[in-house]
Amino acid sequence: MKTAVVTDSTAYIPKELREKWNIHMIPLSVIFSNETYREEVDISAEAFYEEVKNRDLPTTSQPPIGEFVELFEKLSNDYDEVVSIHLSSGISGTYQGAITARTMVDGIKVYAFDSEISCMVQGFYALEAAEMAEQGKSGEEIIARLGEMKHSIRAYFMVDDLSHLQRGGRLSSAQAFIGSLLQVKPLLHFEDKRIVPFEKVRTRKKALNRVVELLAEDAGSGEQYRAAIIHANREAEALEWKKELETQFPNVEFMLSYFGPVIGTHLGEGSMGMGWYKK
Repeated sequence: MKTAVVTDSTAYIPKELREKWNIHMIPLSVIFSNETYREEVDISAEAFYEEVKNRDLPTTSQPPIGEFVELFEKLSNDYDEVVSIHLSSGISGTYQGAITARTMVDGIKVYAFDSEISCMVQGFYALEAAEMAEQGKSGEEIIARLGEMKHSIRAYFMVDDLSHLQRGGRLSSAQAFIGSLLQVKPLLHFEDKRIVPFEKVRTRKKALNRVVELLAEDAGSGEQYRAAIIHANREAEALEWKKELETQFPNVEFMLSYFGPVIGTHLGEGSMGMGWYKK
């Protein structure tokens, strides 16, 4: 059986890794007024953060079902199966789009997987799936492994500016106003497929230190982990943090990723996070 791996753009897997592992990507979009940009295709993360400084916050849009159908039909020429991995169904209908599209395509079996998360932590599932597909594993075997991974997957992120969450309907106006006055940097995580507060921390430094404490709770045992440091237009800071953590956790393989346009719309520039799982 030949198995293809698909994910959506919010996994923010670096292009060279997508190409290396032959991961197919379907983009979500950001919409400024009447202008639609497919992230990772029409607009990069860097260009997005420049654009958003001078314009109203965009809206975001999931891929049309027709794009899934077109991709699955194309893959059916060369593959027997598809494992299609998507951002949490609690914050987007993208996963549901993949499920609907698979009923409209003949000649290929499609396994849709709800990562229940997003960003490079979602990307970890896609990379694991692609490695297994290259080894000749079936879609069923890959899905079973992804289900196992969910037990050790963790991700925490800090927003620098609460106004984005408030404008996106993730936080009430009163909470955002009070939080800004108190310099609160809420740590967020995914719970039951949705973004919810984990803890309120008073400063950026304390918030990042708290994430390190949470990593140490899991990786302090010395077992092998893979982790991603994820930033919203703060590459220098993220690289510095990565360097410190590599010294502190020699058993963890760290990589750098970013909050791209769709997730960056909701979190805002300056956000920082980290996710990990046991290898």
